[in-house]
Order: sequence, then structure tokens, then C-alpha cells
Amino acid sequence: MALRRGGGGAPGRLLLLLGAACLIPPSAQVRRLARCPATCSCTKESIICVGSSWVPKIVPGDISSLSLVNGTFSEIKDRMFSHLPSLQLLLLNSNSFTVIRDDAFAGLFHLEYLSLANNHIKALPRDVFSDLDSLIELDLRGNKFECDCKAKWLYLWLKMTNSTVSDVLCIGPPEYQEKKLNDVTSFDYECTTTDFVVHQTLPYQSVSVDTFNSKNDVYVAIAQPSMENCMVLEWDHIEMNFRSYDNITGQSIVGCKAILIDDQVFVVVAQLFGGSHIYRYDESWTKFVKFQDIEVSRISKPNDIELFQIEDETFFVIADSSKAGLSTVYKWNSKGFYSYQSLHEWFRDTDAEFVEIDGKSHLILSSRSQVPIILQWNKSSKKFVPHSDIPNMEDVLAVKSFRMQNALYLSLTRFIGDSRVMRWNSKQFVEVQALPSRGAMTLQPFSFKENHYLALGSDYTFSQIYQWDKEKQLFKKFKEIYVQAPRSFTAVSTDRRDFFFASSFKGKTKIFEHIVVDLSL
Repeated sequence: MALRRGGGGAPGRLLLLLGAACLIPPSAQVRRLARCPATCSCTKESIICVGSSWVPKIVPGDISSLSLVNGTFSEIKDRMFSHLPSLQLLLLNSNSFTVIRDDAFAGLFHLEYLSLANNHIKALPRDVFSDLDSLIELDLRGNKFECDCKAKWLYLWLKMTNSTVSDVLCIGPPEYQEKKLNDVTSFDYECTTTDFVVHQTLPYQSVSVDTFNSKNDVYVAIAQPSMENCMVLEWDHIEMNFRSYDNITGQSIVGCKAILIDDQVFVVVAQLFGGSHIYRYDESWTKFVKFQDIEVSRISKPNDIELFQIEDETFFVIADSSKAGLSTVYKWNSKGFYSYQSLHEWFRDTDAEFVEIDGKSHLILSSRSQVPIILQWNKSSKKFVPHSDIPNMEDVLAVKSFRMQNALYLSLTRFIGDSRVMRWNSKQFVEVQALPSRGAMTLQPFSFKENHYLALGSDYTFSQIYQWDKEKQLFKKFKEIYVQAPRSFTAVSTDRRDFFFASSFKGKTKIFEHIVVDLSL
């Protein structure tokens, strides 16, 4: 059957309609489809919605003003208004939303006026206004913010923005209630904390770590009795880790202590067998070579090496823990180190600590057989003489001194019973704090800038790091770390970064980095 020309059938009418639609301008098509929602009133350039549960989506792109009042939607989602790139005024008053997403106002580059009044907002996501380059005025009245660390970014933004912003009132913390956010003054202190994170794990056991600087480089010397090594590591400024530099071999090495005299670097290597020795760094060989021996007759079972200076003279003392041994002081005489003074015998000394007390030089010796004794330097005889002791503190493995706020403290490590923190009161050391420490072999104080810590290493449980609380004037538990059979903790700083080494008698040696954490992020 032939088609009828010029007829009014359905196919012909469809073609005519399609042709007519093609003649309508695109903008007219959008306007015809963009019907005003039932809860809104609309004009050519503005939309006002009351009680709406959603944001109008099918609207002309050139709308410059949008007002949503008493809305029932629960959140302002990411890029919720990005379909309105010409928006200049956005009014979001008295709505029920509780969440504003990070990129809620993304794409509103022309927005000049924004009201979030009376929404019971307590917090805003960080940098939520970062896209609002044209913003002139922001209204946050009727909201009360939690003025804690999460509001720090807003506090800083208010200081820098050129926009006019209404007062931001605080609902908490209690000390800032009903105050203005601009009046908060303690963000810098309260919004940072610290942490210790594993930076590097060394695949070997160790019992002690010492650190030294030479020619702008940082080194550590690690005693490894099971491997019969004193491993010297160097900080790698490129790879940002500690790498092997040299290796001093020996027999059952229990201590490696670096001594810097003029341009020379020495390492005292204490051994359980075969005598102890002193090595010197040889520039021509670029390694440590043996410099001299330490008398076997005096040192039988070395347990600690302590370096100190008195009147510009360099000394070190080796604490001997054998019954027949002699804890001995050695002195540098420009050619080598020689035995200077035997301190006492038959006391099984476990640790020696040099400390200045009221401007006078002292040695504190801890022992498994008596309470710690304090020796004082006699300027006339130029020897250490008995001075006093620390009473009621039997079975102390180690004594370490440290200073905080111009006060002198001691940490005393005990394997059985509680370890102690003590403070000098101008007459004697008095107890400040007792720390449960069953199985402890080390209680090491260390500081990074204004942060003071104690690391308590235990053979029976996790090791504890304590941090000094300035207000309570006590150490409080800060962090647990796992180190198998820890024997020493040593602070090392380099390249504006801070670390501490945790030696392990039965596991791997760990290097933790001390980091500052910004709680406002």
C-alpha cells in the first residue's frame, strides 16, 4: 500500500513534533523542564525552600540565590551544590542536618554570602571553605562549637580570612564554655602530642648501645655478645636510616663506649672473656684498630662503662660485677688510658653513674650486695672518697641521673620490687615515685626537647614508656612497646629527627622514632 502524501497520520505527526522540538532553543528546553518544587518558591534567579527534604536538582544553572530553611535532610553531602556554579548567596538556616562533608561547598567559586545560622553545628570539617574564594560574609550564629583541637583549623582560618564572620561561640571544653573561639589561647600546646613508632629493625641481639658524633655525622656502637661484635652504625643522610659502618670483633662483648678526645675517636670494648680493649679510629684504614689493652687482673666481669670529665681531664670507669673484680677508674694521659683508681672490691657493682651534685663531682655505684653508695671527688687528693649512700634501696641494678626544670633526679632500676624515681632536695635524695617493675633490667630516662620520658624494660611483660606530667609532677604511663628481654634504651638525635634504640638480649634490636602528632588534623 502506498503512503499518502501530506496526510495527518501518527508517523507524520511524530516527525513534525520532533522537528518543532529541534527549533526550540536549548535554554528554553531546560527552563520548561525545571519546575519549581512544591515546597519552594522560585523566580528567574532565586529559589527559596521551606521544610524540604532534599536540595532541588533540576534547576537553571544561572540561579544566583538558594535558601533552604527548616529542611529535614540529615547531611550536606560532598559537592551538593556544584550544579549551581553561579550561586552567589546560599542560606542554610534552621535545618536538621548534623553532618557537613569535607567538600560540601566545592565548586562554588562565585559564592559571596553563606549562612549556616541556627543549625546546632558543633564542628566543621577541616578546610570546608577552601573553594570559596569570593566569600564576603559568613554567618555562624546560633551554633555552639566544640573548641577542641579539631577546631584549631577554624581558629586559624578566622585569623587569616578577609571575610566578615559572625562570632563563633564555644560549648566546650568546660573551660571555654560560652567563650568565643577567637579567645582560645592554648591550641599550640594542647593540640600536639608525641608518639614512638618503629623506624628500623636490626636483625640481631644486643645488650647496650652508645652514640657519638664525629665530623657532623652521627654514629652508634652496639654491643652484641652472641655475635661477638661491637657493631658501629652510621646515620645515612640520603636513605634516612642507620647503616653498617664498621665492626669490631671480640669475645662476649657486653659494652661499647665511645670517647672523643680532640680529633680522635676511641671505643672502649668491655668483654667477659679475653680481657677488655680500647680501639681507635684510624683514618688511613677507615676503621677502628686496637689501641691498647685493659688489665685483666682488675676487670673480671665488666657490667657498665661510664665516661666523665673533671677539671678538663677525661676519665671513664668500668663497674665490675664479679666478687673478685675491682670497679676501676681510668684516666687519659695524652698517650693512652691508664688505671687511675680502684674504687672497692667484693661488692659486685652492676652500674656506675657520674653526676654533679651542688657543683661537686660524684660517682654513684649500684650493687647486688648493698645499697647504692655515693663517692665524692676530693679536690685535694684528686680521688673519689666515700660520701654517703641511698638507704633502703637494696638490689639496685642501675642508677641513672637526669635533670628536669633545674632539679636533679635519679632513676633506680630493681629487678624485684618497685623501681624508684628520686629527687635531690639539697641534702639527700628523696623518693618521688615508685614504679612496678618486676623483671626489669633497665629504667632509662631520656628527653627530646621539652618532653621527658622513662623507658622501663621488663623480661616478663611489655616494656613501658612513661612521660613526665608537669602538673602532677609525676611520670604517667604513655605507651607500651614490645621488646624481647630489653637491656638498654638509648636516645639518638640526627637531622632534626629523634630516635631511641631498644637493645634486646633475645630478639631483634629495634629503633623507634619519636614523632610529634598534630591532633587538629
